Amino acid sequence: MEGIVKTFDIGDGRLISIETGKLAKQADGACVVKMGNTMLLATVVAAKEAKENVDFMPLSVEYREKYAASGRFPGGFFKREARPSDSEILISRLIDRALRPLFPDNYHAEVQVIVTLISSDDEILPDALACLAASSALTVSDIPFNGPVSEVRVARIDGSYVVNPTIKQLETADIDIIVAATAANIMMVEGEMKEVSEQAMVDAIEVAHKHIKLACQAQAELASVIEKSSPKREYCHEKNDDDLKASISTFCYDKIYTVAMSGSGKKERTEAFAAIKQEFAETLDTEFAAANGPLIGRYYHDVEKKAMRDMILNDKRRLDGRKLDEIRPIWSEVDYLPTAHGSAIFTRGETQSLTTVTLGSKLDTQDIDGVVIQGEQDFLLHYNFPPFSTGEVKRIMGVGRREIGHGNLALRALKPMMPSKDINPYTVRIVSDILESNGSSSMATVCAGTLALLDAGVKLIKPVAGIAMGLITEGSKYSVLSDILGDEDHLGDMDFKVTGTRDGITACQMDIKVDGLSAEIMAKAMEQARLGRLHILGEMAKTITEPREDYKPHVPRIVKITIPREFIGAVIGPGGKIIQEMQRETGSTIVIEEVGEFGIIDIVSNNKASIDAVKEKIKRIVAVPEVGDVYHGTVKTITAFGAFVEILPGKDGLLHISEIEWSRLKDVESVLKVGDKIDVKLIEVDPKTGKLKLSRKVLLPRPDQSNETK
Repeated sequence: MEGIVKTFDIGDGRLISIETGKLAKQADGACVVKMGNTMLLATVVAAKEAKENVDFMPLSVEYREKYAASGRFPGGFFKREARPSDSEILISRLIDRALRPLFPDNYHAEVQVIVTLISSDDEILPDALACLAASSALTVSDIPFNGPVSEVRVARIDGSYVVNPTIKQLETADIDIIVAATAANIMMVEGEMKEVSEQAMVDAIEVAHKHIKLACQAQAELASVIEKSSPKREYCHEKNDDDLKASISTFCYDKIYTVAMSGSGKKERTEAFAAIKQEFAETLDTEFAAANGPLIGRYYHDVEKKAMRDMILNDKRRLDGRKLDEIRPIWSEVDYLPTAHGSAIFTRGETQSLTTVTLGSKLDTQDIDGVVIQGEQDFLLHYNFPPFSTGEVKRIMGVGRREIGHGNLALRALKPMMPSKDINPYTVRIVSDILESNGSSSMATVCAGTLALLDAGVKLIKPVAGIAMGLITEGSKYSVLSDILGDEDHLGDMDFKVTGTRDGITACQMDIKVDGLSAEIMAKAMEQARLGRLHILGEMAKTITEPREDYKPHVPRIVKITIPREFIGAVIGPGGKIIQEMQRETGSTIVIEEVGEFGIIDIVSNNKASIDAVKEKIKRIVAVPEVGDVYHGTVKTITAFGAFVEILPGKDGLLHISEIEWSRLKDVESVLKVGDKIDVKLIEVDPKTGKLKLSRKVLLPRPDQSNETK
């Protein structure tokens, strides 16, 4: 059966096709997006009615990858796909953040979007196609949706911008971002850079939008031939009471404005706003208030939002009393935890991160066994957001999507400034525990991560800081906010997180909730963010500016040595016997990796004597016996014609009976026994067999020499 297909060119003859009407026809909308051999199936289903008292958009987005797509078996005991990987969760978030703002404000029916990777090309990444697939399924469905929308990846490679580059091309990119947009407006930006300028990022966004317009046009043309897409389904998910709405505004607006202008802290402000709402509720009939609680809550929220936005736009004043570009007070401390390899506290206003750094060996790397990406990761960053950080009581479940997303952003921010492996041989794990939160704990994680790395002695190339920017707009008026609070994020029109050094941007994440963000506003936000970042870096420098000269005493040292590849087996020994014995005797950890023609050995220990002992043992194993050298060996075997002496680990030579002493011996046992330690000289190596011939007597004085001396 043939479906309906729309194909478009994203440049250089590279085609993307969108197909509908062939697969998953019982879903409200389904599309297959294909580029090269990468194929994604997206389906969308929406409930017909909203659940009672739901005043938000209950959207769930799931992105999953099938191992069969790349002809592989899943790892693990059960051999089937299980919980989503971090990569799948991050792609789900990319889709969600682009779609969510485009549903009508009064549409509250539950919507589920599922995007599945069903075929995987070795060089074409699926993440930049996932949103296109999801939007296509929504666009051809009858679900109300103000799209279409699409995403593309833009990379700058050798100074040129490339759209949806291959995995190989990305290896040399200094900009790697994913941009989501409708035909008219940018919706989302996320990615990493290598200290690039603000203008370079703006240029990349413009390139992305040009190509996104092609994808949006293709979706619209596909939808135009689908009878199901027109008209969209009718719905009525909200009941309204205009009189109640007006009375709440009249009673509460000025009171809220006054509290907002007070510059109080988060806790006091929240309690004051709750008191105003309660005060209004007490003016109503008890039964009416009980029956209309959700409606009162929605209207009150709208008034609170308007009052706070008006205050910022009209009075150029923040909820906590700051100026628009003012950064909250910052204090930080390093070496707070005595047993951690590195630790730091970073506090900015009412946001606080306690961050640790742990240094490990290659054995501590994380295995990546994804459908698209496989390998090892030696730089890890984990972000935790416990409920007490916002003064709440919540059940602690597994790691949430938000925690994975925030941790990934912080990791991308710091990664470009991590030293090379020859300078930093360690596997590095950063853990940020958020102890307080009121505005951009992910950016606090970046700052605390920098401080903890410096405290650990990691030779970070440059310090990195992060700042979260906000935006309030109304008509032609706008205010750009530096270092936003949680309420300003929730009530504002933009959440723009940007990280970098003094010399450029290393990562960003932008979510825009308003149509038509002008170039003027974008430029102002970029420059205000740069100045804010420089201020934060200055505050951090008051605590620590350079990495410690040496690691702390309890940090394991790693010494690298290189041996010829043919000696790897000798160092390991049969069944790992030799390497295990070395580890047992010295208390060190030994890791061997084959790289080209060499074996790279990491010796890990916090005891220098242990490292030296291992180095000496390995040196003896890989040493090549040379004729004329004298060795202190061990008698291993005695035979009628001589003894076999081990002169180096695993290297035995024959000490013939005639080479033991100058005098003639009747038997070997009269002079030597197994286990004796003796000095011998290597006198010959058989050129054909490589067998070693040893002599003891040449190291002893001749009997007649003593007589001649007399």
